[in-house]
Amino acid sequence: MNKSSWQSRRRHGRRSHQQNPWFRLRGPEDRSDSQAAQSAQDSSHGDDESPSTSSGTAGASSVPELPGFYFDPEKKRYFRLLPGHNNCNPLTKESIRQKEMESKRLRLLEEEDKHKKIARMGFNASSMLRKSQLGFLSVTNYCHLAHELRLSCMERKKVQIRSLDPSALASDRFNLILADTNSDRLFTVNDVKVGGSKYGIINLQSLKTPTLKVFMHENLYFTNRKVNSVCWASLNHLDSHILYPLAEEEVCHNLHSPIPLAGIDRPGMLCSFRIPGAWSCAWSLNIQANNCFSTGLSRRVLLTNVVTGHRQSFGTNSDVLAQQFALMVPLLFNGCRSGEIFAIDLRCGNQGKGWKATHLFHDSAVTSVRILQDEQYLMASDMAGKIKLWDLRTTKCIRQYEGHVNEYAYLPLHVHEEEGILVAVGQDCYTRIWSLHDAHLLRTIPSPYPASKADIPSVAFSSRLGGSRGAPGLLMAVGQDLYCYSYS
Repeated sequence: MNKSSWQSRRRHGRRSHQQNPWFRLRGPEDRSDSQAAQSAQDSSHGDDESPSTSSGTAGASSVPELPGFYFDPEKKRYFRLLPGHNNCNPLTKESIRQKEMESKRLRLLEEEDKHKKIARMGFNASSMLRKSQLGFLSVTNYCHLAHELRLSCMERKKVQIRSLDPSALASDRFNLILADTNSDRLFTVNDVKVGGSKYGIINLQSLKTPTLKVFMHENLYFTNRKVNSVCWASLNHLDSHILYPLAEEEVCHNLHSPIPLAGIDRPGMLCSFRIPGAWSCAWSLNIQANNCFSTGLSRRVLLTNVVTGHRQSFGTNSDVLAQQFALMVPLLFNGCRSGEIFAIDLRCGNQGKGWKATHLFHDSAVTSVRILQDEQYLMASDMAGKIKLWDLRTTKCIRQYEGHVNEYAYLPLHVHEEEGILVAVGQDCYTRIWSLHDAHLLRTIPSPYPASKADIPSVAFSSRLGGSRGAPGLLMAVGQDLYCYSYS
């Protein structure tokens, strides 16, 4: 009797295994993988004091790392990491990283909507005003701290864009935006759905709270080539034209006359310069290099006079990715792919080697150089995510701004000395704002769009967006949308 009951239980167990789809559909390789994962999970339950070396998030429970497997802290089990992307719905390290970044972005967006950010701990308007009344703060420091306090109060609002072609606004994506000197206009480069780029001018004088509305004047000129760099050119008057190089073996440097604020005339191309292999460009406001622009090329710098057509060429050891002219002295600062930053003395000409005036060095390719107003300091960023402030008199780095993220992208810096802040968008799509004077990270703004290589935001900051009556704050263009972080 005992033997028959044992046989019946054995037959019943075999039938239950065969009917269970978990056992029926899994092959021997998957079973061995699950057994290895389960054994590792069981061992982790038995030893709660073991250090966490899992590839999951930092807040996960303490579990050992198993090669080829990923531990999900939410489901509390191991999953096999697939070697490639050929399988349907694969689980790879890249997809896990993107999922974690997206959850972090959504959490920060939710926190920004609910809570007001604090620029500095223990910093408020009443204490700042009291220190100013007692004479502990100068007028300049008071204004800088006031801007920092207002930065913590910035709120995101979507800007309504009107155009003569509303259908294009729904399909075209912002590539970059660039405000003029007075922050009255915004030059835009938009990626077209069918491929290529087109340009436009946004009038910011109508950007007023609480209804944020602007009008975009689109340019009929269309190109299928990538825009490497853009700068405003002051040919007839301040910011009268736009200068931009196009990426191709034989590159055009185009001077466009932008649309007037009244929108009566459309912009037209003034002239085009055939220059091979251009990476960057800059317009000179120095009187000793009047009506001139520079071009950063592969292993040389080209200086061109727009009126006379005269050109000077300066040989370099690397590709020139960033440029800016000094205003008070005839110097042109250049940042190279090799990490070198050097200045060209325009008074020496291109003969001999005496035209190199300054030498600075980064460990990675320099993507942006900005000269401060007194022209004794220079700000530079590179593709290693380093942002450094250099003293041009001693050629030493005196300050470094931590938190910027960059691995290979061409990302600009936005220095605003009047407000005392530095703004930069990282490759992780976060916009960071630092104090210019002590490198304190004041605020980190997540992108309204999911982070991706194609949707890195482009920003413009001013305390007078649209003029004295405009809405001060930060403009952010990403995807098809334009956002205003106003602190008025």
